[in-house]
Amino acid sequence: MRSDFDIGRFELISGSNLPAAQLAYETFGELDPAGDNCILLPSYYTGTSSSYAPWIGEGRLFDPATWFIVAVNLFGNGVSSSPSRAHPDSAGAAFPDVDIADNVIAQHRLLTHLGVKRIRLIAGWSMGALQAYEWAARYPELVDAILPIAGAARCSPHNAVFLEGVKSALLADPAFRQGRYTAPPVQGLRAFGTVYAGWAYSQEFFREGTYRELGYPSVQAVVQGWAADHEREDANDLLAMLGTWQSAAVGKDHPGGFEGAMADITARAIVMPGSTDLYFPQADSEREVELVRNGELRPLVSDLGHVAGRPGVRAAETAQIGAAVRELLGS
Repeated sequence: MRSDFDIGRFELISGSNLPAAQLAYETFGELDPAGDNCILLPSYYTGTSSSYAPWIGEGRLFDPATWFIVAVNLFGNGVSSSPSRAHPDSAGAAFPDVDIADNVIAQHRLLTHLGVKRIRLIAGWSMGALQAYEWAARYPELVDAILPIAGAARCSPHNAVFLEGVKSALLADPAFRQGRYTAPPVQGLRAFGTVYAGWAYSQEFFREGTYRELGYPSVQAVVQGWAADHEREDANDLLAMLGTWQSAAVGKDHPGGFEGAMADITARAIVMPGSTDLYFPQADSEREVELVRNGELRPLVSDLGHVAGRPGVRAAETAQIGAAVRELLGS
């Protein structure tokens, strides 16, 4: 069952604040007396804590009979404090810029409140991977292992340009009205999803007709499906999370910068870039993993592009992730 952790006025690293911040989360299993059997699953773009359900349960990646699993929602995702769900002073277009670090600091408060003393593993796909890196760099004494999947420790310039493209498609809709819309900017939302569809999957996915495995009868059905999915999203929520993604970089407030923060990571890390990912390409992870003292690069071999590794998509990718999970948890 989903719960809300009331933080109150939450100071952001930008100097702004959320007047009445709430962090939404779900827990599965029981925390052991030592407080050290925690698995943390941070949410991803347009996902929620419930999106990790395919990984949780008996016989799945994380069994609640053994682990205390906390799935937590990003600020801006429509479940935690977001433009669509915020104090009137920070709702809609007034929602402040929120950093990955802000999310992690709030999550640290939540886990402290829950009695967690140590995190056995932080596993996250896409923006969940950004949070896993930030956690391991900011609170190295608390984190045993991380599993960043199809993600990175920072948003690359090319990634930021891709995001700027989908954002521009939404902003071009006159109905958006600089975030002060009175009805959903449907054309902009559909354009946003349409542009997104071309980046989410690999060239091979389209060339070989792999889309049929995911239930799409044609390429056009992929495009239409992504347009329809994003039409249901709140435009300001999409932009709030997108801003968090674009600005992501470990070590913003570290005296040693990005490299110094990465060197502080003591957790064991198995880094799993998607082998055909257009958002977070393997070459970026190869450079980043060299900065992590206990890091290992283990590409997630898939023709699905960025979607490889998203919970519940396909068994072949889940099996590769499961092998890494078992290794990191020592079973």
